[in-house]
Amino acid sequence: MFDIQSLQSNSETPTLIAILLAVSLCVVLSALIVLTYDITTKVSRKDHNYIQSLAMISILATMVMQAVGDSLARGLGMLGALAIIRFRTTLRDPRNMTFMFASLAVGISCGVFGFTIAVTGTLMFCVVAIILRFSVFGNPDPLIGILKVTLYYEKGNASIARMESVLKSLCKEYRLTDMRTRDKDITLETEFNEYGKKVITKSMNKRVKDLSYELYLRNDIQDTDLLDKFTELEDVQEVSLRFVKGQDKL
Repeated sequence: MFDIQSLQSNSETPTLIAILLAVSLCVVLSALIVLTYDITTKVSRKDHNYIQSLAMISILATMVMQAVGDSLARGLGMLGALAIIRFRTTLRDPRNMTFMFASLAVGISCGVFGFTIAVTGTLMFCVVAIILRFSVFGNPDPLIGILKVTLYYEKGNASIARMESVLKSLCKEYRLTDMRTRDKDITLETEFNEYGKKVITKSMNKRVKDLSYELYLRNDIQDTDLLDKFTELEDVQEVSLRFVKGQDKL
């Protein structure tokens, strides 16, 4: 009868059946990792090249480990051969790097005929990934609002206080990130000439203050609500609001 456990002590000269078993199990476990990645990844467009790499790199790791075996000379030669290849692909998401390392670990375990380690480790990895996906740690990063406001300088701190009272009523959190003072030409009157071109007939140089805020809106507040409130303030000359994906908390 074929004894799987005996393979762990016979990795120097593996048989064809042992090699096929190792590669087959590697393919099954790497497919499970790919399926877990697909289920637990919250992106609108997944990188198909990366997903294919997850499935194939474990097979390569199995081949390398079986080729090296227990030979130190083979191991050193393999390191020299791999040093020639330069991997320039950058994995910006640490989570993607973790899945890639999990696929490599499966290949290494199967390559040394550590089937119990490979199966147990893969199952535990996939279960933990799914649990984290549906836990509070799996919530997407909230959008951070970037609010830019231009105020007339004359009214100074009183205008800022009125603005921040509005922010306090509409936002979960907010913070002032930038403030600067500059001179700006303010158009007071405009006319149109005989050719229909707008002509400024009266302008005035006034000192204004530019402020930038980062904020989280309350769940029941729309971005238009915030803009409407700010445009109602007589001190505000210009206001703009945009949202970016937040990585860090305020």
